[in-house]
Amino acid sequence: MAEKKQTTATKETGSELVFTKKNYQLLLISIAIVAVGFILMMGTTDIYDTRKTLIAPLVVLFGFGFGIYAVLKK
Repeated sequence: MAEKKQTTATKETGSELVFTKKNYQLLLISIAIVAVGFILMMGTTDIYDTRKTLIAPLVVLFGFGFGIYAVLKK
């Protein structure tokens, strides 16, 4: 009797995925945005460049925010 309960529980949880294909696509896009932000921070130019101190951190924060949206989207 206990075996039947376990098999039905595993079938219910095994067939239903937490994320959809769209969630994974959005998550990959957010990872790419964060990577672009870190690439913008690289370089040997002046450390106080506007690109390094303002634009790149904003791009990274936007990427993290977009990743949170990708996880929470239903």
